[in-house]
Amino acid sequence: MIIYHGSPEIIEVPTYGLGSETNDYGRGFYCTENIELAKEWSCPTVKNGFSNKYELDISDLKVLYLNKAGYNILNWIAILLDNRTFSKRSPIARQASEYILSEFLPDISGYDVICGYRADDSYFSYAKDFLNNTISLNQLSQAMKLGELGEQIVLMSPKAFEKIKFIEYEVVDGSIYNSRRMERENRARRAYLDNHGMDFEINTDDLYVRDILSGKVKNDDPRL
Repeated sequence: MIIYHGSPEIIEVPTYGLGSETNDYGRGFYCTENIELAKEWSCPTVKNGFSNKYELDISDLKVLYLNKAGYNILNWIAILLDNRTFSKRSPIARQASEYILSEFLPDISGYDVICGYRADDSYFSYAKDFLNNTISLNQLSQAMKLGELGEQIVLMSPKAFEKIKFIEYEVVDGSIYNSRRMERENRARRAYLDNHGMDFEINTDDLYVRDILSGKVKNDDPRL
């Protein structure tokens, strides 16, 4: 498969063990199959960045697909809670975080690669609204599709790093792609605010985090 890593630097040899432990899925090398997303990620400022292109052979790698059958959105939230830090000011958010971690955190230690949502500021704000009982699980699932924020492919193990091959890089114009990055975020935020509490589809079976806590909902619940 062909993947891209957007960065202010050219990275010909991705190195295992670098990166922050507080990234979405912990320490790893974060990529995407979408070159336009990579270009946007490479330009956190108006300074030019680089889209690094690689070939990744996953034929004998163990890959976790968090957005496919067998996993639900609470598994994704549990992984975020396990790695990222944020303020849990309300009692229900604290209780929900503890419960989701205890019941929905998958064991990702044996995987070489993880594929799933990327928790930029917009996605993370949706997750926090859910934990604070502001939106339902169904509304959260709908929100994750807003703004075309994309998915990420994360190399996690030494074996995965052995299977990645640098192809080339492309210089990215920061004056263009920094604006596109911000606009993508803004589209997601606007769509969320336009729908929040109004046009999101709601039904009587919607689960809020309070329902999950009071009903002691488990990972195999058919409503998830």
